Amino acid sequence: MHYGWDGYDEAIILYVLGLASPTHPLPERSYIEWTATYQWENIYDCEFLYAGPLFIHHFSQAWIDFSGIRDLFMREKKSDYFENSRRATYVQREYARRNPFGFEGYGKDCWGITANDGPGFQTLKIDSRERRFLGYAARGVPYGPDDGTIDPCAALASLPFTPELSLSALRHFCALYPEMVQDSRLPSSFNPTLSGDGPSGWVSEGYFGLDQGIVVLMIENYRSGLIWKLMRQCPYIGSGLRRAGFTDGWLS
Repeated sequence: MHYGWDGYDEAIILYVLGLASPTHPLPERSYIEWTATYQWENIYDCEFLYAGPLFIHHFSQAWIDFSGIRDLFMREKKSDYFENSRRATYVQREYARRNPFGFEGYGKDCWGITANDGPGFQTLKIDSRERRFLGYAARGVPYGPDDGTIDPCAALASLPFTPELSLSALRHFCALYPEMVQDSRLPSSFNPTLSGDGPSGWVSEGYFGLDQGIVVLMIENYRSGLIWKLMRQCPYIGSGLRRAGFTDGWLS
């Protein structure tokens, strides 16, 4: 595929494993050159390594405990990727609280804007306002795209980073939108701006494994740190992190 893979994203674990390969290891410079494309921003008075969709702040972090370990980029910023995910979650919540486009439902307990299923590509006039909806899209904060679609699983997947925010959001989803909670599972997305069978409006028919799986992993990391503890014992993880320039914390 003729694409450039630039900017912070879920690829950290891929670089770590690639750098640790015993047969075809990536050169160390590949990771440094990738981090050179990072975008550090100040949004709502919060400084963090930017990535719009919330899932990017989860999908390497579910496997690797980044708390207290730092690569060159994070050492220079006096942060780490665990703290960065915490800040990104607060930015998500603040965006939903401000709700710049006036979508239904958004608020301090209703957030989770990420790459997910959507109601489909269509433009409708709702309450005298033209709304453009999307199908599957990499929704992000604050630069979009945003069509009012929320992924409650993404909010719960931030549990290890912001337990007070994630649990408050979970209680809100269950209390206000009980019709979308099936067999103790949250749907992959919903959009209360679109009319539907209840207050939740349009609800994705899918309870996709990517969404359900990340929730299970992050609940267990919050409860016991089990996944992180197991992955620390994997020699390839430690080797790849060190070759990427990570130091301190449990790597010491």
